[in-house]
Amino acid sequence: MPHRVVPRATLVIATVVAVVAAAVGALAAWRLVSPETPLARAMALVPADATRFSWTDWAGVRAELGADLDARSSAEEVEAFLAEAFEEDLSSMSALATSAGVMQDELGFSPATVSWELLAQSGSGAVAVMGVGDDVDLDRVADLLASHGWSPPDDPGGVWEGGPDVLSGVGPMLTPELQHLALLADEGVVLASDQAPHLEQVLRVVAGEADGADGLAEVVARLEEPLAAAAYDGAYACEHLAMAQADDAARAEADGLLAAAGEVHPLTGFAMGVLPGGDVRAVLQVEDADDAPRDAEARAALASGPAPGQGGDFTDRFSVEAAGAEGREVVLDLRPVAGSYVLSDLTSGPVLFATC
Repeated sequence: MPHRVVPRATLVIATVVAVVAAAVGALAAWRLVSPETPLARAMALVPADATRFSWTDWAGVRAELGADLDARSSAEEVEAFLAEAFEEDLSSMSALATSAGVMQDELGFSPATVSWELLAQSGSGAVAVMGVGDDVDLDRVADLLASHGWSPPDDPGGVWEGGPDVLSGVGPMLTPELQHLALLADEGVVLASDQAPHLEQVLRVVAGEADGADGLAEVVARLEEPLAAAAYDGAYACEHLAMAQADDAARAEADGLLAAAGEVHPLTGFAMGVLPGGDVRAVLQVEDADDAPRDAEARAALASGPAPGQGGDFTDRFSVEAAGAEGREVVLDLRPVAGSYVLSDLTSGPVLFATC
């Protein structure tokens, strides 16, 4: 079922309106996809109290950049790949980016070989979940961990305990999440956290003994299969993307823009991702589906004008190619201006079009 195209507020410039009108056919391709996307499946592996998620489809990024990497690639080759990914705004969601070269040489896995990475954070802890396939030899990883001082678990699927001293002995710039790990060959994932008890909690979710995070499944499903993405629950989005973080002048400007664009409603979920080819999609979920079409109109207008608190105009960063609503989700398709970093810049506030 296609998304419903909504009219634009009068403050949207004529050229943007024309582009959106031309995109009606493209909007018909938007569909209600199954929540069982790779990102949604990864989110289901982490505890239900997680409130923010950062996703990198490393296999997709390697394909997007034409990177020919494997387990034999040098640290220098991996770091060159990460530098290219950074320039394309494809690595900013990763917890592993600064660790990649050392991981490749010393741990037997890295962004050169893992399939994907999800960093999930909550008040109780953070965990990095990494999908692994044939490119990662988990027996070799276990040998390397033991050689560097991680204490092996009694159960092969348990927690390898390290800590800050073990990590610092491996090499510089390793993310703290790598202090404790679990190697789950049957599930095809590696788990990592800076807190061993939190990792035990994640293992219970993976084993089906505790609920996973599925509250944002419909939100991230609208992203389809992004190369890199962030997703927040409503409480986190409404706090951290809010205009309350801006100064008085920016808030006053925002109030005027909101009055002109029309009413918006509090968010119950937010996601933004870079899609294959470089476009960016923002998904904003509201509580009542009846409010979504009006929110789509107002938020598309806000995304096409000034960016108080961010500086300049949103049009300096992207053009709004299409906007629509289906169910409770508002979807904005954005085309970044060359050299802009839409995902990394606009997943922290204040972001006017994501205001609550």
